[in-house]
Amino acid sequence: MFAQACANIALIKYWGKRKAALNLPAVGSISLTLEALKTHTRVDFDTHLLHDILKINDQPASPEQQKRVSEFMDIVRSKAAIDQHARIDSHNNFPTAAGLASSASAFAALSVAASRAAGLTLSSEDLSRLARQGSGSAARSIYGGFVEMIRGIRNDGTDACARQIKPPDYWDLRVLIVVTSRQEKQTGSSAAMKRSAQTSPFYSQWIEHSENDLAEMRMAIADKNFEKLGELSEFNALKMHALMISSRPAVIYWNARTMDLIHFVSDLRRQAIPVYFTIDAGPQVKLISLPAYTKVLIEKLRDIPGLEDVIESSLGGDAMIEEREG
Repeated sequence: MFAQACANIALIKYWGKRKAALNLPAVGSISLTLEALKTHTRVDFDTHLLHDILKINDQPASPEQQKRVSEFMDIVRSKAAIDQHARIDSHNNFPTAAGLASSASAFAALSVAASRAAGLTLSSEDLSRLARQGSGSAARSIYGGFVEMIRGIRNDGTDACARQIKPPDYWDLRVLIVVTSRQEKQTGSSAAMKRSAQTSPFYSQWIEHSENDLAEMRMAIADKNFEKLGELSEFNALKMHALMISSRPAVIYWNARTMDLIHFVSDLRRQAIPVYFTIDAGPQVKLISLPAYTKVLIEKLRDIPGLEDVIESSLGGDAMIEEREG
């Protein structure tokens, strides 16, 4: 069974867990699904296999990756009341574990492919709950367009899932994903979240003010207020990274090019070019703008030395089954 899902970028960030075992978020989040960043996954159950076999981009998975995916597959097997293991082949068209939400698209695609291959027919909400158990941000990649992850309050996680705020064609925005490094990050997001929760003196304020940020972003999207959307995105991203930097020891994902791009965006706005940035748990910078300014932005980015790649994306659609032969 084949499936695909798109990565997403959070405008209002998910950072921190209220129950790690179920990947229950400490705060809600709002994201954009990205058409250009995709994971394609194939899942085949086989009665002859003694364990799951995972390949990522045609390479055998690491022991850590294998363990994480097999534990997720155990959830699928439990839901479907089966005991077969599976061959899983996953392909990303963008760098893995480098701060580009590869786990979000990977577990969203895996949720769709594995559940269908196991004989399950799940609603989008149920797929979102399932994907969340693999990666917190994967819950949002089940949907296209503008998506909100609901924090929930129940300990069993049944009310912690994503929902679509607006479809991809609601607002024609563009995102430029600026890759500053293709290296895997040294500290994974889950470990960094735990450290922030335990050691940052600002973590309680992050939780306390999260609902205000969510409410303001919902209004900005409803009004198609681009300036407000951009300002909130930058504000929330910088707050999240302040949590990381104030942790002990500090978690610093930025590199010199990340900082260059932050100043680059500020300079462009002074030139009346409407563009804003957001940064997830990595060194990559995502520029949010309008279609009319994409060409000039790409031209100006060429003048910045040391950038690995610039990927243009519109808003992507829902995770889905792919019809393929073989």
